[in-house]
Amino acid sequence: MERSRIIREGGHRFAFLLEESVLRHVVGDAAVMAGQLGYLLSVMALPAVSVGIIPAGQERSMWTLETFTMFDEGRVSVELLTAAVTVTAPGEISMYARAFEDMSTLAVFGADARGLISTATDSLD
Repeated sequence: MERSRIIREGGHRFAFLLEESVLRHVVGDAAVMAGQLGYLLSVMALPAVSVGIIPAGQERSMWTLETFTMFDEGRVSVELLTAAVTVTAPGEISMYARAFEDMSTLAVFGADARGLISTATDSLD
């Protein structure tokens, strides 16, 4: 939770993309998941945060990617099963930026994204 303060402080901008299916992966129990989904809804209201949800069943030309985090234009961190990989080669970073842009076109934002999160929360009952 201490690390999450960066979302509220400073001049940073954050853009997140999630597959709808991850909203339904119950890690912990229903109460824990409800808290996580509620937190996601609350950070979506912050001006420096954009959250897109890629709806399940969305037609696409590319498959789901591994989890990655882009830091400015100089570094991408990729989470694999057994390791974290840091990518610093400009050509590879641009590929991740392009993939993020492509995946963004599949996502819903704003009220539609909040609706998917709320539906996932309601399904926990």
